[in-house]
Amino acid sequence: MATTETVGIKGIESLHYYVRDLERSRRFYQEKMDFAEVAVSTPEAQKQARQRSALFTAGDCRILCSEPVGEGGRAWHYLKSHPDGVGVVVFEVEDAERALRVIEGNGGTPITSVETHEVEGGTVKTFAVTTPFGDTHFQFVERKGETVSYPGLKFHEAPKGGENAFGFTHIDHLTANFRTMKPMLLWLEHVLGWKQFWDVEFHTTDVGGGDEGSGLRSIVMYDPESGVKFANNEPERPNFYDSQIWIFVDDNRGEGIQHAALHTPDLMSCVRGLRERSVEFMPTPGSYYDLLPERIEKLGIKEIDEDIDDLRELEILVDGSADHAYLIQIFLRDSAGLYKDSEAGPFFFELIQRKGDDHFGAGNFRALFESIEREQMKERRA
Repeated sequence: MATTETVGIKGIESLHYYVRDLERSRRFYQEKMDFAEVAVSTPEAQKQARQRSALFTAGDCRILCSEPVGEGGRAWHYLKSHPDGVGVVVFEVEDAERALRVIEGNGGTPITSVETHEVEGGTVKTFAVTTPFGDTHFQFVERKGETVSYPGLKFHEAPKGGENAFGFTHIDHLTANFRTMKPMLLWLEHVLGWKQFWDVEFHTTDVGGGDEGSGLRSIVMYDPESGVKFANNEPERPNFYDSQIWIFVDDNRGEGIQHAALHTPDLMSCVRGLRERSVEFMPTPGSYYDLLPERIEKLGIKEIDEDIDDLRELEILVDGSADHAYLIQIFLRDSAGLYKDSEAGPFFFELIQRKGDDHFGAGNFRALFESIEREQMKERRA
C-alpha cells in the first residue's frame, strides 16, 4: 500500500568535502571566502574514522572538509577513486526515523540505520543512503536542541578566521554532472518524492566555430516541501565526448557534484571584495554586456537596479523572466584551476543573488557552459 508520508526534508544542511590538503582548504575558506572555522575532529574521532576534519560556516552555509589520516577511512576510499570532491550531501529532516522508513519503503538503499549521538547542545539522529552517483552519498540529519554540531567534532571556544563579510546566507542549490542523468531523475522522483522544476538543452557550435562546440541537457528537480533544488546535467550530441559535462565526469573519474550555489543579498559588494582577495572567477566576454540591454528588454525584466558598466567590470551575469524579477550570479574557477592542481578536482562554487526570480536563467546557464568550454579549448590548444 502506497504511503502518504514524505521524507520531511527541511533544507540542505551541509556538504562533506573530501580533500587531500586540509590546510589548503582552511586557507581558502578563512582567508578567501571569509568563512569561520567553528569545529574540528576530536582525537578519538580522528583515530576511529581515519580522517581529520574541520567545519567551516558562513550564515547557514556549512562545509565540512576531511583529509585522510592513513588508509581505510571514508575520505581515503573516496580519494582513492576521485580527485577532491563532495562525498556527502547532508539534508536536515524533521524526523529521521520517518525519513528512513519512507526512503526504504520507496526502494532506497540505506547504508546505516538511524544512529543517535549526543553532541554539544543537543541530540543528533542521522543515517545515510546510496545514490545513483555511487561514491557520493546522501545523509539525513535530525537535530534536537540548540546544536549544529556533528558526531566526532569539537567546537572551538570562539570561531576562528572569517566573519562572513560577504553575507552568505545559505546554499541555494546544487548541480551534478552525469554520463546519463535519467537514473538520478527517477531516483529523486520515486525514492525522495521530488518533482521536475525546470529544464533546458542547447548546443554551442558557435563557440569554437566550424564543427567545434558541444551541448548539454539539464533538468532541475526540487523537493516540494522544502524547495530544495538539485540540477542534473548530461552531455548532448554531436561531439558528446567534447562536452564540458563529459569532461567534468572524466576529470572527476565519475559522476559527481559539479557546483554548489551560495546565496548572498549583495552580490556586487561580495564579488568586489572577493576579487580584492584574489579569488578567481570564470571569465565572461565583453560581448555579453554589449548585448545585455537588449536581453533585459527581451526577457521581460525591463530594468535592473545595477549599472551595466559595474556588471561588466565584475563580470556578473543577469537573467530573469518577469518585470523587475531577475537574478544575478557569477561562478568561481574550479578547484583545480584555483590551486593549479588537477587533483584538487573540478568542483566549483557559484555565487547568486535572487531579486524576485527563483528559477534558473537559461541564458546564464549557457553563458557558464560557454565560458567553461572556452577555457577548455584554450588548454587543449596550449
